[in-house]
Amino acid sequence: MSAIEQTANGLRLRILLQPKASRDAIIGLHADELKISITAPPIDGAANVHLLKYLSKLFKVPKSMIQLEKGELNRHKQVFISEPKTIPSEIISLI
Repeated sequence: MSAIEQTANGLRLRILLQPKASRDAIIGLHADELKISITAPPIDGAANVHLLKYLSKLFKVPKSMIQLEKGELNRHKQVFISEPKTIPSEIISLI
């Protein structure tokens, strides 16, 4: 499976998360995952909450349309975004 999978209902992203970074950003591909850095620390689920909020802004969907499918306690995550309103240019270039 590739880092980004486009389905009829949305996008599935395989993510390598880098918490406690200096800024929120999509770094690019890292092996078969999309590397994303976020500023939140990996404590008490703060990184997961921040990641979903960040993706919500990028894809212009409510947080309820983003589902963390795998990796709740891991840096390797799988996220499904239902019906994204917009797709960031960093993602379009990788599809």
